[in-house]
Amino acid sequence: MTEPLNIGSHDLPVTDELAAFMRTGWADTRRTDVTALPIAPWAAKRRAALASRFPGERLVIPAGTLKVRSNDADFRFRPHSAYAYLTGAGEPDDVLVVEPSGESVLYLRPRSPRGEGQEFYRDRRYGEFWAGRRPDLAEAAELYQIECAHIRDLDLDRPARVLRGVDPSVDARVPRDGDGGDAELETFLSELRLVKDEWELGELQHAVDATARGFEDVVRALPQALAHPRGERYLEGVFGLRARLEGNATGYESIVASGAHACVLHWIRNDGRLDANDLLLLDAGVESDTLYTADVTRTFPLSGRFTPAQRQAYELVYEAQSAAIATLRPGARFRDFHLAAMRVICEGLRDWGLLKGSTDELMETGLYRRYTLCSSGHMLGLDVHDCARSRSEVYLDGVLEEGHVLTVEPGLYFQPDDLTLPEELRGMGIRIEDDLTVTADGAVLMSAALPRRADEIESWMSGLA
Repeated sequence: MTEPLNIGSHDLPVTDELAAFMRTGWADTRRTDVTALPIAPWAAKRRAALASRFPGERLVIPAGTLKVRSNDADFRFRPHSAYAYLTGAGEPDDVLVVEPSGESVLYLRPRSPRGEGQEFYRDRRYGEFWAGRRPDLAEAAELYQIECAHIRDLDLDRPARVLRGVDPSVDARVPRDGDGGDAELETFLSELRLVKDEWELGELQHAVDATARGFEDVVRALPQALAHPRGERYLEGVFGLRARLEGNATGYESIVASGAHACVLHWIRNDGRLDANDLLLLDAGVESDTLYTADVTRTFPLSGRFTPAQRQAYELVYEAQSAAIATLRPGARFRDFHLAAMRVICEGLRDWGLLKGSTDELMETGLYRRYTLCSSGHMLGLDVHDCARSRSEVYLDGVLEEGHVLTVEPGLYFQPDDLTLPEELRGMGIRIEDDLTVTADGAVLMSAALPRRADEIESWMSGLA
């Protein structure tokens, strides 16, 4: 049966004569120069680990589907992270199946042939003339180093564990397991990514290095942004250009928050004017072409120099982050770095006279959270908040291992209407966030190319002016 075409508002009727004409006269453009992707051997090891965890079972991991942005226009597609991790592929609607034998088959929609049908020139979602070239089955098998088959041959009538919530058509065709088997698969796929392999660490470092260059771009663009009525958005565009030039995109919506906007933890409107008297909080990350993302935050004075109040607050956050980083090592509890940062925050707020009581009392009551609100970091990888479906006992309540990659990002957020604060602190938000890899004897600061100390920030900005 021929699938219906995805025809949009630009489509025009096709006569029989035109249809016949479109099927002939095309050169043979099959590729003979295809080589395996660098991720292929690593993905094969991951699939082997998955099959070993569920021996004798059928496992179904979809790539995901296109999502409509408006009418007949789709968002740019990004595959589900588990699918990307196991295949290195990135086309919509494809499905990875690990068979009970342990062998894997990648079911995909191959390039539509010129000599049959109308998809290649009429289908707005999948047609080559509309959406670009897809690999044929032979090319895909070479690229991904896995057996490939046409998606129309996918049999979902057999019992299987399914990564659900990714492709509604797959969910509908495979009966749900009432014993929690699907949830167990999702959990394992998340936990499988906790320890990064050598290839992943290289991809993450590339993303972090590109992010550092993006931050430099932003500082160089400050004069133009300060003069623009939407200065925040100007800087968002500057960083976004770097992300698209050196990677796939930004790994998440950039936070470009000036003045009191920095007190909104997920400020992504980025429509404010810049004031040279304020701080700018920039939280942004380049996502590599292989979909690994950096996640870095710097807070810097738009004038190039911290005021005394800004410096006082910044240095407290810096000391908190430094204390947190010092705890990172294999065997340390994941929560230790956050607790270390918060002890420094408590001591500082008490010394300023904002809070009363001992540090232990403040840690117990949590009163300091009025000014800092959230946790101080998370795992990082294919997702900016990576491995989020992992069990608490192996992540949030677990211990660090060599190969974990995480962020450390304490902050202070002084709301503009908070009457418990002296006026010079109100409307000031500060976060310092870095990406780190846990090593055998501590941790490596992946984002060391960007300055952290207040005086280093000022010198860095001056050197880029």
